[in-house]
Amino acid sequence: MPRLCVHRSLNNLYAQVIDDSQHKVLFGMSTLSKELRAQLRKSGGNVNAATALGDAVAVQAQKNGVKKVCFDRGGYLYHGRVKAFAEAARKGGLEF
Repeated sequence: MPRLCVHRSLNNLYAQVIDDSQHKVLFGMSTLSKELRAQLRKSGGNVNAATALGDAVAVQAQKNGVKKVCFDRGGYLYHGRVKAFAEAARKGGLEF
């Protein structure tokens, strides 16, 4: 099962879907991506940006044929931006 890994910095949020059996990153996205940057305008480091990134990751995962993932929060508490990202990805169709 692929792993959905999230990393947050002060100003942005990053997500990757990794296939550990093949040791490859299937795809990665961040709040710095062109399609999200135009939508977010001001800040990529807030809850609204995390929600938009979660939606975009879910859509991209379905395009790549990924439906179930293991959520790797990277040691961050399941709170705030990480929680908003995870809930948006679940609403988009990913199963954790």
